[in-house]
Amino acid sequence: MTKTVRRVTTRAGKRSRMQEAHDSFVFARYIFMMVIIATIIILSGVIITIGPMNISVADAYYAIIDRFYPGYFNVDLLTSRVVWNIRFPRIVGGVIAGIGFGVCGCVMQAVLKNPLASPFTLGISAGAHFGISLAAVIGISIVGGPYLLIGNAFVFAFLCSSFIIGLAAIKGATSETLILAGIAVNYFFSAMSQLFNYFADDEQLRLMSSWGMGSLSAFSWNKIPLIFGVFAVCIPLLMLKAWDLNIMTAGDETAKSIGVDANRVRIYIMLVSSMVVATIVCFTGTIGFIGLVAPHMARMILGGDHRFLIPASGILGAVVLVTADAVAMNIIAPTVIPTGIMTSVIGVPFFMYLMLKGRRKEFWA
Repeated sequence: MTKTVRRVTTRAGKRSRMQEAHDSFVFARYIFMMVIIATIIILSGVIITIGPMNISVADAYYAIIDRFYPGYFNVDLLTSRVVWNIRFPRIVGGVIAGIGFGVCGCVMQAVLKNPLASPFTLGISAGAHFGISLAAVIGISIVGGPYLLIGNAFVFAFLCSSFIIGLAAIKGATSETLILAGIAVNYFFSAMSQLFNYFADDEQLRLMSSWGMGSLSAFSWNKIPLIFGVFAVCIPLLMLKAWDLNIMTAGDETAKSIGVDANRVRIYIMLVSSMVVATIVCFTGTIGFIGLVAPHMARMILGGDHRFLIPASGILGAVVLVTADAVAMNIIAPTVIPTGIMTSVIGVPFFMYLMLKGRRKEFWA
């Protein structure tokens, strides 16, 4: 009887220590994400001050707070307009776009089991670029007015990814099917865009080229609510599948034995992610490496639990994109380097570091 009591007590003690270690690790993950969020807030205030007009960090925060609680601070009118109407919308747009690219990159790498998967795996950027080329050269557009180019980019980006997802649903939504179909569609629409480049005049060519380089300059307050609305719906839908993604890392057969339909989850994830990425891309153009690098950074720090990995990838994606945009705007001022170029310049060395580090086994192995 005494031995039995001792065994029970020992097991209870081990479970208690394991629970304490788990709780401590979870708490550390939350602390890390809170620190990164605080970093974004501080970084935003610093970036606002960088530019031809001399604005202090305090004045930047005062100008923002004054919009919500007017009269508490003495803010110069010109400073308020520059901060609120020019610099802050670009930063907010960069944060939203970075979160979207990071989150979508994370879930796509999980469902495709491929470390090279990114938000553009399904040919989304190629489809959007084709839509821009179609509107610029031939004048064919889905919508008119100020949303002529943006509407075309969104429609063709989403149609492109929907075609691949539909094909995968018919043939079986394996990761190999989606990747191969994405590569094929990427090549096709890239070739069609190059064909338009061949017939375009200088003005049309300049428009297509600048869009393809990627930039955050299109963000303004009247466009951010649209993107935020898509995010408010789609990001929680992706977070709901965090447990399923954790199970799928063990393999489709294992997931099936537990009751998770891997193919259905894969189609669901790719469809929702495509909506998010198509919404971002139609405003920003092609900005690569954020969705590829941010999930790797988060995984190296937090591990493979998607309950934490998904939001951390988004937060780190926002940090990387906003930082890259600030460097692109000011490194050779007054010339502004396209943001997509700068993210690649920053992302390539880090990606090479990941390759050279040579980790033996990852979740997709």
